[in-house]
Amino acid sequence: MKKIIGVVTLLIAILSGCKNNDEFTITGKFDNAAGLKKVQLYKGNEVIDSAILNESGEFKLKAISPDFDFFTISAAEKAYSIIARNGDDIEFKADYANEVGEFHVSGSENADKLKEFNAISTKYSKIFRSFQQEFEEKVGRDPSIKDSLEQVIFPKFNENVDAFSRETIAFAEKNKDNLAGFYAIGSLNQDKYETVLLKYAQDIKNKFPGSPAVQSFISRMDKLRALSVGHVAPDFEMPSVEGKNVKLSDFRGQYVLVDFWASWCGPCREENPNLVKQYHAFKDKGFTIFGVSLDRDRTEWLDAIKADKLAWAHVSELKHWDSNVVKQYNIEGIPTSYLLDKEGKIIAKNLRGPDLEAFLTKTLR
Repeated sequence: MKKIIGVVTLLIAILSGCKNNDEFTITGKFDNAAGLKKVQLYKGNEVIDSAILNESGEFKLKAISPDFDFFTISAAEKAYSIIARNGDDIEFKADYANEVGEFHVSGSENADKLKEFNAISTKYSKIFRSFQQEFEEKVGRDPSIKDSLEQVIFPKFNENVDAFSRETIAFAEKNKDNLAGFYAIGSLNQDKYETVLLKYAQDIKNKFPGSPAVQSFISRMDKLRALSVGHVAPDFEMPSVEGKNVKLSDFRGQYVLVDFWASWCGPCREENPNLVKQYHAFKDKGFTIFGVSLDRDRTEWLDAIKADKLAWAHVSELKHWDSNVVKQYNIEGIPTSYLLDKEGKIIAKNLRGPDLEAFLTKTLR
């Protein structure tokens, strides 16, 4: 009997040493995962494999991918991104109780690179978490200091974000030949790093033809390019409050903030007092605002204009997200704004609060 077991063990060892190039495998383990019973492997929005965890929190997943691509290990409320292709034997390990989602992967070049970037991301996530905890603890003890503490904490938070972004860009630039670099660049704020993203899309245009994620990114950047800083904003024509058609090009000769908003948009309404302030501060210096509403109800639109004292030109097709300008300007959320110079060229995007005031002060001084 012992001899039979020995032969079987040897056979298993031999077979396990043979790599299957028709699929990839993920051998994983979660620590501190009491209550977690099942994990799923996603490609995009499609579940392509699933596994039940054993008593030690271990699991195994398999899938097919001829080319390197992105996959997500979904574990209840948490998700972990990996890069894999056929022939990879990936090892995954995570502490499910880890608040910043730290995890470790190995087993392929892309996995090792992703591990390198995850270390960068985790480092800054821990710093952010420390700021958050400090803020919550101090405000919890004395709610009256909330506003003053924000003035101290938020600049530190922004410095941390900027440092993370710089390190992310450096990592992505060094890893243009693997998907880990692409994964990293996707964590940047599009509004702030639009130029970087556009250049990166151009640099990897002929790489990773088999990756839907990369091709989708390149396609999205190609559409964005025509709406990027330095390009003339596409012209459009819409009915005004009075029912007269107004064109964007009618405002040539002025600096104009094209403001996409709606009466039902909370953040838009919160920003309106700042727009009112900047409008009156700079209107005599060649600045105006062109309000483009995604409202559907005319009465609600007009009531919001009156209530918020928006004294500039307004237009709307009253078609909500079905408005033609939504597709033309690739609008995915509001408020969205474009600041144009006198020739209609885009010189800034999505400036709000003090950032808008600072830019106008510098530009129109």
